[in-house]
Amino acid sequence: MRVLLSTIGSRGDVQPLVALALELRDLSCDVRLCVPPDFRAWIEGLGFSVTPIGPELRSTGNANARTTITPERRRQMIEGTVAAQFETIKAAARDRDAIVGATALQIAAPSIAETLGIPYVFAAYSPAVLPSSRHAPPVLAALGDSPAPVLTDYGALWEDDARRWNDVWRPILNVQRAALGLSPVDDVRDHVLTSRPWLAADETLAPWTDSPATAVFQTGAWMLNDDRPLSPELESFLDAGDPPIYVGFGSVRAPEQLGRMSIESARALGKRIVLSRGWAELSLVDDQADCLAIGEVNQQRLFARVAAVVHHGGAGTTTNAARAGAPQLVMPQHYDQHYFASRVEALEIGVAHTSRGLRPDDVIASLQRVVDPAVKTRARTVAMSVRTDGAAIAAHAVRSL
Repeated sequence: MRVLLSTIGSRGDVQPLVALALELRDLSCDVRLCVPPDFRAWIEGLGFSVTPIGPELRSTGNANARTTITPERRRQMIEGTVAAQFETIKAAARDRDAIVGATALQIAAPSIAETLGIPYVFAAYSPAVLPSSRHAPPVLAALGDSPAPVLTDYGALWEDDARRWNDVWRPILNVQRAALGLSPVDDVRDHVLTSRPWLAADETLAPWTDSPATAVFQTGAWMLNDDRPLSPELESFLDAGDPPIYVGFGSVRAPEQLGRMSIESARALGKRIVLSRGWAELSLVDDQADCLAIGEVNQQRLFARVAAVVHHGGAGTTTNAARAGAPQLVMPQHYDQHYFASRVEALEIGVAHTSRGLRPDDVIASLQRVVDPAVKTRARTVAMSVRTDGAAIAAHAVRSL
């Protein structure tokens, strides 16, 4: 079977597809990935064919990289993005038997699959992405947005969400579909998410609770098993004292104050720090020996040796921390990160803290709660129920399409 795995996003969007690709290869499938060029060398090094799509994304992680975009410029960018998707994914899928698309920006992929007469699967990494009366749509706007208010029924918010999808994408999508001889789409969101999306999230950490349960196929999280060793420098730092607190915000546009305030708050509690620079290029506040700045790292191995994980609430980082039994302080920025922050709180394996209006005293208080021994015990208990076979389950399901 020849499969195309396609996504547009940062490492958190790409890495689960790599996990799926490895499982599919074990089932003798021929796998090609269509991903941003940032990840081409890494994935080709694993022996997979890669079709790059769009520009490099790493620069978007820097908080200072944001610029004001006019409505006209935004429209032009959207049109260009969709046109590039149709051109690139069509070429990448020309000899494929199925397409699996992850992240909701896969505007072209289902139409390409329709044209080729092959199955299409949409996979979400968080329940928050999928319409439900039990939760709000993910926050899509700027850095520092707050989660939606708590309601008993979120149906009206999802109706507004569907209208926004149609306002932004429908005219552009239907122009491209007409060029392929396809009929127009009335509801873009339903078209992209499909009638039975897959949920690549752990059932303990991020369960699908809406009815009917059969409307969503929950496979479990697609976790890439990482056997890379930690660097000698990091090993030496870990061995030199008590377990440190990890601070990292992945590929989000984390402002420098987030890293600085986290470091200073950890120090106030007498804790050492491992700071992940990330795409935001965070840096240490000084050269004291209680801090170490690192780049790309094996989270699975590191998180098993830290006192707590301070992070943005991305699906992968949250799952890795939960799997390691590490208490978490989640400072969500946007999209589905507010959902994962709320789940960490609900499971009592950590604390959620808004990134808006941060004050040192608040962060110190949150970290004090996180490093409480009772939270550590609870985190270790929950870790035993986090499954690691989601990618294998999904691979067998793809093989059966």
